[in-house]
Amino acid sequence: MLYHTTWFVAILDPIKYIFENPFLFGRIARWKVLLSEYDIVYVSQKSIKGSAIANFLANRANEDYESVSFDFSDEDLMVVLHIEKDSPNELNPWKMYFDGASNALGHKIGAVLISPNEKYYPATVRLNFNCTNNIAEYEALVMGLQAAIEMKVSAIEVYGDSALVICQMRGEWETRHFKLVPYKKLVTELSKQFKEISFNHFP
Repeated sequence: MLYHTTWFVAILDPIKYIFENPFLFGRIARWKVLLSEYDIVYVSQKSIKGSAIANFLANRANEDYESVSFDFSDEDLMVVLHIEKDSPNELNPWKMYFDGASNALGHKIGAVLISPNEKYYPATVRLNFNCTNNIAEYEALVMGLQAAIEMKVSAIEVYGDSALVICQMRGEWETRHFKLVPYKKLVTELSKQFKEISFNHFP
């Protein structure tokens, strides 16, 4: 819309009032300021015939257009983790990046596995329980490690932006919070299934 003039066709006079009145106040003034970024011209519905619009759109229809499918057969599906088998290379370690976020909008975690052949295997999950940011970070780490074990990865470099999780897994910081202790134990057990594993922090 930034590159074209947009004709806003409406039958409502209040819309015309917003577009043509130079003096507006309050919320309506803020709306007009936001819309001023676009080249929008108000046109009353009486000035354009409906058949003209229909003909205009019909002449510009794409021959290879495919209508959007609104068939949600998997609407009850929460998570889909697609894992392809890649030949693990013991000499070149895999890489895993993980992150978790917990805020008022929800709790989400994600991890990306990168093979020595530069193939990417992302996974994201929405958590259905309330948790802190640190718990979300641990959940993301566990999910990534479990996916790596499923893919029979033997050597892996783990990268995360949580200084607390990385330093606890390195043994540099103690794990004192009672909710984080089980996560630390679980990650330690999962780490034993790799021949080589390292935890690296990046800001």
